[in-house]
Amino acid sequence: MYSLLITLTVILAIVLIIVVLLQSSKGGGLAGTFGGSNVGTMFGTRRTADFFSKVSWWLAGIILILAITINLFFLPSANNADAESIIQSGGRQSIPTQPSLPQAPPTQNK
Repeated sequence: MYSLLITLTVILAIVLIIVVLLQSSKGGGLAGTFGGSNVGTMFGTRRTADFFSKVSWWLAGIILILAITINLFFLPSANNADAESIIQSGGRQSIPTQPSLPQAPPTQNK
């Protein structure tokens, strides 16, 4: 279930990015690049802007609800204090103390 919700969230996020990029800004935006200018002829310019705006808000709301749901119900809870993470359960390695350096032979002064 966790994987399904994460996959759904990622897909919705990608769709949200595309919808936001298709919205025409004052300079035309990327709407003309991906064919978004043709959508305006189907709905009318004002209705297209309203449609993309509403779709953006709905997608953002759904992503928010999914994120909260995943966080509350599908992530490990803090009540499980005895559980260790994968990093913590790995073999403990001892940290070497002062490495022994080779002794230099004493120099003789002539």
